[in-house]
Amino acid sequence: MGDGPGDRISVRERLDAERRDTEARIAALHGDFDAIVEANALVAVDDEHDPEGSSTAFERAHTASLLARARDHLAEVDRALERLERGDYGRCERCREPIPPGRLEVRPAATTCVRCAAGTGR
Repeated sequence: MGDGPGDRISVRERLDAERRDTEARIAALHGDFDAIVEANALVAVDDEHDPEGSSTAFERAHTASLLARARDHLAEVDRALERLERGDYGRCERCREPIPPGRLEVRPAATTCVRCAAGTGR
């Protein structure tokens, strides 16, 4: 990754867009989760004996898992923004070599190069 001001602006824009998308995903998942809980409250569901109960429990757990993953991703994006401010963005945290631009394009919050992520780095 280059170190010019234009590069930093485009990286910031990409990270900001990633942050907005993740926040929107979190809001949508909250809505889904709340709808599942509300639907269960309207119907006396006995997860053990009701044939629909197990699928409802699965939906609730699956949505909670997606929500946790989205929150983790938001934290990763925030840490990437902090690295950008410090001037560390785009360097592998293990070997300190530059992370290839293609990897950062696909995973803007990446902290390691492909070699280190695969466990074959220094």
